[in-house]
This record gives sequence, structure tokens and C-alpha cells, in this order.
Amino acid sequence: MGRQWILMCGWAGVVVHLFLVGESSLKTPFRKFSGSINGQEPMLSPPINLHILDQHVVMDNGLVTVTLSSPQGMVTAIQYNGIDNLLEPNRETNRGYWDVVWGNPEHLSGTYDLLEGTRFSVVMEDENQLELSFTRTWDSTLDGDVVPLNVDKRFIMLRGSPGFYSYGILEHLDGWPDVNIYQGRIVFKLEERLFQYMAVSDERQRIMPTNEDRVNGQVLDYPEAVLLTNTSNPFLRGEVDDKYQYACDDKDNRVHGWICADPPVGFWMITPSDEFRTGGPVKQDLTSHVGPTTLSMFFSTHYAGEGLAIKLRSGEPWKKVFGPVFVYLNSASPDEDVQTLWEDAKEQMLKETQSWPYDFPLSVDFPRANQRGTVSGRLLVRDRYINEALMTANSAFVGLASPGDTGSWQRENKGYQFWTQADAEGFFFIKGVRDGNYNLYAWVPSIIGDYKYEALINIIPGRHIRLGALVYDPPREGPTVWEIGIPDRSAAEFYVPYPNPALMNQLYVNLSDRYRQYGLWDRYSDVYPDEDLAYTVGISNYETDWFFAQVNRNVGNKTYIPTTWRIIFDLDDVSETGNYTLRLAIASAHEAELQVRVNEADVTTPPHFTTGFIGKDNAIARHGIHGLYWLYATEISGSQLVTRSNTIYLTQSRGNSPFKGIMYDYIRLEGPPETK
Repeated sequence: MGRQWILMCGWAGVVVHLFLVGESSLKTPFRKFSGSINGQEPMLSPPINLHILDQHVVMDNGLVTVTLSSPQGMVTAIQYNGIDNLLEPNRETNRGYWDVVWGNPEHLSGTYDLLEGTRFSVVMEDENQLELSFTRTWDSTLDGDVVPLNVDKRFIMLRGSPGFYSYGILEHLDGWPDVNIYQGRIVFKLEERLFQYMAVSDERQRIMPTNEDRVNGQVLDYPEAVLLTNTSNPFLRGEVDDKYQYACDDKDNRVHGWICADPPVGFWMITPSDEFRTGGPVKQDLTSHVGPTTLSMFFSTHYAGEGLAIKLRSGEPWKKVFGPVFVYLNSASPDEDVQTLWEDAKEQMLKETQSWPYDFPLSVDFPRANQRGTVSGRLLVRDRYINEALMTANSAFVGLASPGDTGSWQRENKGYQFWTQADAEGFFFIKGVRDGNYNLYAWVPSIIGDYKYEALINIIPGRHIRLGALVYDPPREGPTVWEIGIPDRSAAEFYVPYPNPALMNQLYVNLSDRYRQYGLWDRYSDVYPDEDLAYTVGISNYETDWFFAQVNRNVGNKTYIPTTWRIIFDLDDVSETGNYTLRLAIASAHEAELQVRVNEADVTTPPHFTTGFIGKDNAIARHGIHGLYWLYATEISGSQLVTRSNTIYLTQSRGNSPFKGIMYDYIRLEGPPETK
């Protein structure tokens, strides 16, 4: 209990611990700016100053001083609240930087490119605002050395604002080489002796291990996961650290960062919009993690696979603006509870999101609010087997994305997306939409499938489009015979086991998202030591009797074999001439193949249905409870079923790895259609 208390309990213990391990030699004499938590009123603050040196440029607004290498555009120092540099004292290219991971389509591996600028310019400089540009222009002499993109990295400082903004413009011109771009982000590596407490959400906060703790630990099944065996903080010894344990959905990834206790200072990454991210609102990605590292992921293949890589082919032109994001700094007086830093960061995040789209970035590629459009409407659901009347699409996720097939938004990665959540009556309002052509997409929690409004929506600056009432007809053939789970694109409602006690992260011991613990894939063999899962409809409970992931069985010596699950159900009256429908909504798949057999236990016989090879989202290994969404339906003739006991066999047929498998979202058997 003492160990858990230190790691997870009140802030008093945290502050005491951080003060004990803090290094006072890192600070210049304490300097407190009045109003330093929320910043001062702009006109009461000092004017902004720009200092151009031989190899650096310095932005200073009296609250924060930011030094960047010139012309590379790397953030080399951030001075704030009496601390000379909040960033790690390593090489200048590894403190605050943009980067992408890219590759030639003929090669599977990716290469990091730090997007170092070759030209520096001042876009705007006055006493209230400063905007700097660091650019690199690609030409054929650079082929193979750097990613074939034009790069424009921008940094903005505003008067009276304790922080700075950054955004980037990436461009691939017509006729340029083919390229795959797997990841894009902005990263900050903080001073480890100052920042030891990390906050990702109200519940996910803790003292973190150091890089050296990880180096001295034991690498587990993959390099990101380390068992901490020799730590500088003894309370962390015996835990598992893995950066993927702190990932979250993009819709929830608005603010995260680190806290220094002496002096009380917060370093926060605020991402005010998802419009430049890829994969929609429930795409998962990294946040802050050991380093101390904080970042904003603009796009990646995490929890999705290579399908979300940006693939530019046949000289395809492409251009996109990423950001701005806000690096926000705050401080508190020594006698204040440092929890106020997190609370203030959340308040600042709300201010930033409410101010989107910003009116101060000066690139012509970033349209302001009056150069954008809005869309409103109402979404209803029609499923007569649930309700004869139209139902409101309560809390539906409704968004605009590039034109495509139904559900294509979750794999779309080149354009912009604009999402909102409908109210309880299904009304929605999407604001700040860039001009262009879009499809409107939606999905409704508790309702299976995806909605798409078939007509193209053309956004014109300053125009408001009223769509009126839209009706979604979800997939349905007949009445529900039985169902397992909740159609919410997640496996969170199913049974998640407790982890191996020797492989725990104490943060998640008492939190609902226990699935973030390491090694749960091997717990399947402990829960089902003799035979695979069998679920009896009407008796079993999916919350306790349906394992959250259909993984391979560990039979020892790092050998993993496929598993076959059984759904056992009775039918009192079988329509032998009718057709039943089995619907399988899958929340995640990694290098898997799901085979379905009906009343046939022999897995060597041809399956009634197979998905074929699906998925590369790796959500099982990365502690995600969902990845990409898949929806299948297969027809079952009544002649294949019998009165009384029937069994559907679900085989995940790809073995040889602990991480190959499937997470189910929802399974439903429908009877033959009923005549009205």
C-alpha cells in the first residue's frame, strides 16, 4: 500500500519527493512574473523582442524566451520562470524539433528526417506578434537524402502569452518522386532533473522513471516495454514502463505534459484541433512519455498500420498545414498546490480550442474563421427491430472528410477532417471547415456500422449549409436472436484480466482502463488453461466471460498456436427455409484471419466464412482497446441450424505470435426477415 500511495495518492507526497530529488543548480535566481499562470493582459506586458545572432534567433516577450537554431529551426532553449533552459542539455538537434519518418516505396524501412531548414526569414515582427519561418526547398540533387517535400516550419510568439505556437506546411509538387510518409510530429525533450511528474489526464498522472532507469532495466517482448529492475527512485522498481501505456484517442488528446516542483512550473502541449490529424476522432496516438518527452503527433501508423501512411504516387501534388499547436508554460507560487498547474493547463486548453481557427497565423495556407464554412443538421436512426419510430442519434460522431466510401474516413490521411459530437437529440454543428468538397460521415454509439451522406458537400468560405434531418439505416436483415457486447467500436466492455503481478504499472491498478497493463495477451492461457473460451448465450455474461481479445495460446517456449472460440445457443424454432445473418463488428485486428464455422468443430474443414488476412494495427501489443473498425456479415441458411443446441466456432487461424489476434466490438445473430 505504501508503494501505491507514493505513486498515485495526493500531491503532497509528490511535491515532497520532487523537492528531494530536484537539482537547484539548474536554476538562475528565482524570478516570478505576475500573472504567470494565465499570462498578463497583452498591453500590460513587455513588447516582444527578436534577437538575430550568427547561428541562432531569440524570441522574447518578457515571460518566456525561446532560442532557435538558424537556419535549421530547432528549438535549442526555452527560458522561463528563472530556469535557464527547460530542455534537455544534449545536442541541439535533439531538444525541440519537427520530424517525419519516410521511405522509398520500394523499401519497407523508414528514415527519420528532422526537416532542418536551410533558410530563415521573419514573416512578421512588431511589439505584439512575432512569426518566424524556417524553410527547406527540395530539388533533385537531394533525392534519397531527405524526404521529397518542401518544408516551412513556423514559430509564433504573442505579447503577454506564456508560451509559443508552431505550425508547419509540407508540400509535394507535381512530378516529384514517389514517397511513403509514416509519421509526422513536433517533439520536446525536457530537462530530466527538473521534470519528473507527468500528466496526461485527470486520472493518468504519476512520477515517471528516467531514461537511465530504462537503460538499466530488462527489455521485455519489444524494445518499448521495459521492466524497471534498478531505478533511481526505489518506489518504481518492479514496474513496467512502455510509452504506449500513455496513448489516447485523438478526440481526448488535447493537453498533456510535465510538472517541475521546484520552482513549480508546468510544460504543456496543447493541440487545439484535430483537423490536421488523420484517421478520425478515435485514432489513437502517443502523448507524453519517459524522456521526459512531450509531443504532438500529427499523423502516424500507430494503432492502424501502414494503411495510414501518406503514400504519394505518380508525381501526385499534395500540400497540408499541420498545427498550430501551443507550447504552454505556467507557474505557481511556492506555497500553492502544484495541482493548480494541471487545472490551469486544462483551462488554457479550453481557451485555445474555443479560439480555433486562430486569427493570427500569417501563412496564406491557413484560412481564418471568415474564410471557412459551417454545416449543421440532425441525424436520426431507423431500425424497426429496435424501435418502430425514428430514434435520435444520441452522441453520434459526425464529421466531414475527403470523399470516399462509407467508413473511409478512418483510413483517410491526406486531407483535413472536421468532427463534432451530436447532442442527445442528434443535432450537430460543424464549424471552421476549410473550403473544398467533402462527404459527411457518422457513426452512432450503440448502433452498428457507418453512415455516409451520399451527396458531396461543397464548402464555400462564409457559407452555412443546413442539411436538415438525415436518416441512417444501419445494417439489418432480421430480428435479433442474440447479441454479445456493445456496438461502440471498442472491446472495453469485455473481460480484461489483471496483469501478471511481476509485470504491472501501478498507475492502472485502480483505473478502469486496465487494458493498458503489459502482457495481458499471455493471461489468456492462464484464464483458459485447458480449453478455449466457450460462451453460452443466456447464461454467460460478456463482461466476465468474453475475453477482451482473441489471441493465440501460449503453449510454452515462446510457441503460440491459434485459438477457436465457441458461441453456444439454443433455437426453439428454426426456419429451415429462411436465412439467418451473423454480424461481426471487429474493434481491432492484427495479422489475423477470422474463420467462422457453423455446427462444425473440425477446423481443418473449409470455413463457412473467412475474413482473409486482415489488420496491422498492433493494438494488442500496444495496450489499445481498439484499432481500426471492421464490419462483416455472413448469411447462414436455416438448414445449417438445428432446434435446440447450436454452436458457432470462431477461429483466429494465424498463429506464431502473441500479438496476432482480434478484438471484437459486437456480435449479433439475426433471424430471417419479418414481414411488416
